[in-house]
Amino acid sequence: MNLIKVSVIVVIGLLSFASADVSHVVQNDTTLLPVTDVCLGCICEAASECDRSLKCSGDVCGLFRITWAYWSDSGKPTQQGETADSPNAYSNCVNEPFCAARAIQGYMRRFGQDCNGDGRIDCYDYARVHKFGGYGCRGELEYKYQTRFENCIKTFTSN
Repeated sequence: MNLIKVSVIVVIGLLSFASADVSHVVQNDTTLLPVTDVCLGCICEAASECDRSLKCSGDVCGLFRITWAYWSDSGKPTQQGETADSPNAYSNCVNEPFCAARAIQGYMRRFGQDCNGDGRIDCYDYARVHKFGGYGCRGELEYKYQTRFENCIKTFTSN
């Protein structure tokens, strides 16, 4: 099994486990959770190769490499028992995979759009919105990000 598949499976497993905890509260509705677990895993792979050891560096944090503005625009999700106004709420959330995934879901509910002009909003669009933000997702992806993302998607969509 290749390294991409293993790291993404680990992230998907973690995120699926977290999703199970709220299944009684959140219905399986793409307007509430627009990004699938596989898509989250592939965004993770593209952003950092799902490196769980990554913390804050410069203006990005965590394995999804999320900025404070992104987290804020996503609705400022927090760890259990913490308020969004807590001084460490941002870094505590985005450095933890479950909370970071909630930030991505919130961001995509707000900014998800058809970035590639194919008439639908799917994981390819979410990967672009994640990288470029909600106001400029039509740019060219950097080679490394695009290659990691596409290889991941191919790994999980091929038989």
